[in-house]
Amino acid sequence: MEFADVCIIGGGASGTFASIVSAERKKKVFLFEKNKTICKKLLLTGNRRCNLTNMADIEEFIEKYRNGNFLRNVFYQFFNTDLIDFFEKHGLKLKVERGKRVYPESDNAEDVVNLLKKLLIENKVYLFLKTSVKDIEKRKGYFEIITEKRKFISEKVIIATGGKSFPETGSQGDGYKWAEKFGHKIIPPVPALCGIEIKEKFIRKWQGITLKNVRVSAFLERKKIGEEFGEVLFTHYGVSGPAILNLSGDISENTGKGEIKIVINFKPALDEKKVENRLIREFEENPNRKIKNVFRNLLPSGVIIEFLKYASVDPEKVANQITKEERKKLVKSLREFTITVKNTRPFYDSMVTRGGVDVKEINPKTMESRKVKGLFFAGEIIDVDGKTGGFNLQAAFSTGYVAGISV
Repeated sequence: MEFADVCIIGGGASGTFASIVSAERKKKVFLFEKNKTICKKLLLTGNRRCNLTNMADIEEFIEKYRNGNFLRNVFYQFFNTDLIDFFEKHGLKLKVERGKRVYPESDNAEDVVNLLKKLLIENKVYLFLKTSVKDIEKRKGYFEIITEKRKFISEKVIIATGGKSFPETGSQGDGYKWAEKFGHKIIPPVPALCGIEIKEKFIRKWQGITLKNVRVSAFLERKKIGEEFGEVLFTHYGVSGPAILNLSGDISENTGKGEIKIVINFKPALDEKKVENRLIREFEENPNRKIKNVFRNLLPSGVIIEFLKYASVDPEKVANQITKEERKKLVKSLREFTITVKNTRPFYDSMVTRGGVDVKEINPKTMESRKVKGLFFAGEIIDVDGKTGGFNLQAAFSTGYVAGISV
């Protein structure tokens, strides 16, 4: 059996970063990764451009996560400017784009992964690729890590096995069983940052159409469970796009508890009276045009026919024939267009996992288990998930850093 100061299970962003940081402190580090290369999921992030982080301040960051307060101490130790300094110090040039998102100048996620590989080698991390950890045993004063062929001894262990999203990259929830074995509570994992399947079949006719600057709310029965502002993309299964992705975790964790509705406000900048006045003006300026043509000034052309059918207004009717009752229906439909959730997309089509090891059982200053001395967690295995924009990767790197300096 071989001995290490720390064994790190999972070669994703958090595990790799923890390995580098720990090895820089002269620790003997063993890193185990079941794939033939590290950071397989990282290569897919930001449409393969790798949205490393975001330039928002700490308070803005905290608001972007479920259980964001858990990360406050983590971010005070290692935050976005620290991450940027780290990569640029090692020769990777970065840039800031719309929404304060930070990317490599090359727009190539492989450059990030190649740099991390280089730093693993330079810092003499023992990297075990294509190596699945089968079990972890706690002995008196040390851990025993059991793989298919060998056993390893270590004083400390960092579990950084990720969640269950994109399982083809190796994130299959392996770490949950070990965490449970050591007495940790697992918040049931559900897909997050994913599309939503919709029951209404007419939505399929809108495939490929994007709505911009709309407000999207989700309701469980009559209780609001989430709200977002931004873009919505219609797909072959329902809806996606940034606003939907950010809402999906709230929907996922409430699936099965009752009927969930998504309500789209097409004109969120206008109150009910202003929407009605806008309609009246459009009708007065175009009295002899068919309502389907008048609405070209209000909605994307591809959604108009089904929208008018939804509002129970004949698309062929001319504007000056629209009754007050029909106008009221149109106003309500523009502000409260309601569709029914069938399900969220599965884990293979979700960017992150909501759920995981309960944050109450992890020391936020060190990432060490409050139940088992010497056991640490980092990355997506922890019950913290963020919105789109670089927030999830920053959480992975930051928790990896804190775990790495604490072992």
